[in-house]
Amino acid sequence: MRLNAKLSFILAAALLPAMAAMAQDPMGTVSYALPQTTITFEVEATLESFHAGPYAKFAQKYLGVNARQEDQRTCTLSSVKMTPQIEADQNYRYFITPEKGAMSFLSLTSQGLVAVNDGSFGNGSEWRFASQADADFSDKGVSSNLTSEATTLIRGVDGNRVAVQQSMVVQKPLEQRAKEAAEMIFDLRKKRVQIVTGDTDATYSGEAMGAALAEIAALEKEYMSMFIGYSDFQTQKMKCDVVPQKDRKAQTYVAFRLSDTDGIVSADNVSGKPYLLELTPQPVSPASGKAAAAKGAVAVYRIPAICAVKLTDGVNPILQDRVAVYQLGVESYFPISTK
Repeated sequence: MRLNAKLSFILAAALLPAMAAMAQDPMGTVSYALPQTTITFEVEATLESFHAGPYAKFAQKYLGVNARQEDQRTCTLSSVKMTPQIEADQNYRYFITPEKGAMSFLSLTSQGLVAVNDGSFGNGSEWRFASQADADFSDKGVSSNLTSEATTLIRGVDGNRVAVQQSMVVQKPLEQRAKEAAEMIFDLRKKRVQIVTGDTDATYSGEAMGAALAEIAALEKEYMSMFIGYSDFQTQKMKCDVVPQKDRKAQTYVAFRLSDTDGIVSADNVSGKPYLLELTPQPVSPASGKAAAAKGAVAVYRIPAICAVKLTDGVNPILQDRVAVYQLGVESYFPISTK
């Protein structure tokens, strides 16, 4: 991830037709831009959509477990990759008139030369979570949701009032259904113990025992979800860029934000939790030795500042490294001819 601290030029308008169309360079000149560092983050987050079980409020009573009783969406950071990239700083473009042999001199001394003949510095992409479907517990369990109750109706028969017993189909109370589901869970657990210990009329061994235990575990999971709920998970990936600015007193930037409802959002979306990028530039020492007077054409170049870079969630560090940031360094000159 480190960049070599070397003299670096980005040749620009001479190789970039789009720039030449915007500003015609004088004939016989070469236009170049000073480099700047952009810090790119490739962020991956996981969104959990939790669906509370319909029997959640009875989980403690019948199963002795605490269960979340409300639907909830939460977003957590899964991974993040930080990559510094060098781009042309279009606010610092210069023209030079190279003499014979000067361009070969530049190409030999500019080991970090970045050509921008295609004008491409990477494409960003963004993806948003799809709409969530409503929770569906219709296939979670095998016990009936209905029961029969006896009721007495009074009817007139030949002028006399007669009590008649009639069965009516009514909906079971929610707690009764929860109680029956809990009884089924304990019954399945009991059967599992019986199979494992051999305390059963049927004989299970090898693959048969494994299949029976797997089926019991699947049934128990279905019934348990009625109490403790279940979660759907989705993954979001997004690229975010930070371009450090030299005129800022505090070199702290919001790299991106995480929102429980929308996932990864831009730095200016205050609905999300901010993740902060902190840069601490090391001082750039003045050049040692006696400077020789430059004759003829000269070129401007940047010496980058080596920065300690740290990404945090506001409290805890996520990752840290050392990065060469050109625009936070100093500008200097060197001759490109000796006349």
